[in-house]
Amino acid sequence: MLLIYSTQTTTRLQYICKFIFEEILGTAYSLTTHKESFEEYAGSKINYSNNRFSKNYFQLKPHLLLFEENIRQQNIACFGEGENKVFFTTEAGDYPFDIFAAAFYLISRYEEYLPHAKDIYGRYAHGNSLAFKENFLHIPLVNYWIKSFAEKLRAEFPGLIFKEQHFTFLPTYDIDIAWSYKQKGFLRNIGGFIKSPSADRIASLLAIKQDPYDSYTFLDGIHTLNTLTPLYFFLMANKNGLYDKNILPDNKAMQQLIKAHAGKYNIGLHPSWQSYDTKKKIEQEKKTLENIAEKKITSSRQHYIKLNIPETYQQLILTGITADYSMGYGSINGFRASIASSFFWYDLSSEKITTLRIHPFCFMDANCFYEQKLSVAESYDELMHYFMECKKVFGTLITIFHNNFLGTDKIFSGWKELYSTFISQVQ
Repeated sequence: MLLIYSTQTTTRLQYICKFIFEEILGTAYSLTTHKESFEEYAGSKINYSNNRFSKNYFQLKPHLLLFEENIRQQNIACFGEGENKVFFTTEAGDYPFDIFAAAFYLISRYEEYLPHAKDIYGRYAHGNSLAFKENFLHIPLVNYWIKSFAEKLRAEFPGLIFKEQHFTFLPTYDIDIAWSYKQKGFLRNIGGFIKSPSADRIASLLAIKQDPYDSYTFLDGIHTLNTLTPLYFFLMANKNGLYDKNILPDNKAMQQLIKAHAGKYNIGLHPSWQSYDTKKKIEQEKKTLENIAEKKITSSRQHYIKLNIPETYQQLILTGITADYSMGYGSINGFRASIASSFFWYDLSSEKITTLRIHPFCFMDANCFYEQKLSVAESYDELMHYFMECKKVFGTLITIFHNNFLGTDKIFSGWKELYSTFISQVQ
């Protein structure tokens, strides 16, 4: 067992130690504030303090962050490049920076509690983030830190055993608009035709051609062939709006689509834009999805990644959500929390470890197409970059694709082929 000494055991310290040693490294550990017990312990041990002991320990000099009880602007200076970039550096000790405090700062999303600029959708703008400013948004920096830290500890204590880690891939899909033409009703189709006359619309409505957004059979084939277990999120707004353009949940075909997927795969709620600041609406949409799917819903991802920390997560917890998949940006691809592993959300506003597990994504098709203006070839290269990054640290690659990107709409020409090629590389 690894023994960790500190002058005090705060909730923040307990949280990050549990995450690093138990969840990621899979090794037994214990925290102590008892000097004599630490001094006498003959096994592997970390001194997380400025105190000095006689011998046989690994000293990690602490930053104040994990011993504070407030949220304040931190003075952060980064050093190094790429996966070796660090902050909260310390003098002396056996490690060049406080990995506990730095990892906590990033995965708790500490900076998002501070005053910041919003983007045009009222979201935390990625340009505010330390990861973007310091050019490490594109790598799972915390995973790299933990990997390096584990190697250092193993060199110091050869008897220390860590669990074997493996790369995993989770394909997820947001069903914002189930069909381009079908099931939208006479008035919406007439209005759409007048605005943009299309033979495809008529052919789809007459069942002569497949609806351009209907990629469900294609995806079923992909999942079966490659033994994948995907996760689908359904937008359940009960009325349409500027950002909620889904087929309404009282539509019979929409209900059949949901039931079909709930019977084969895991599904989750995609809370509507309208529900963003209204807990009651989230509860109603969750209940509607549960009634249609005939199963309990515990997973969620914010529509347009409209995520405001801590309020959004607090609302989700109150509605019975235990797994959220919104940790990423809706404006650029990358690792918002600088990690490719899931973690329990730490609520800094109440200094509590919550029951909500956060599953970060790092790639979304819409970011490439609408925000970053990448070509299909460039998007594929970007997707492969994130695949390789997650694989190198034995992390989890979570991708977001939309059914309309993988259908036959000419606007998204090439994306279906991109996805097929990518899946063949992942396997």
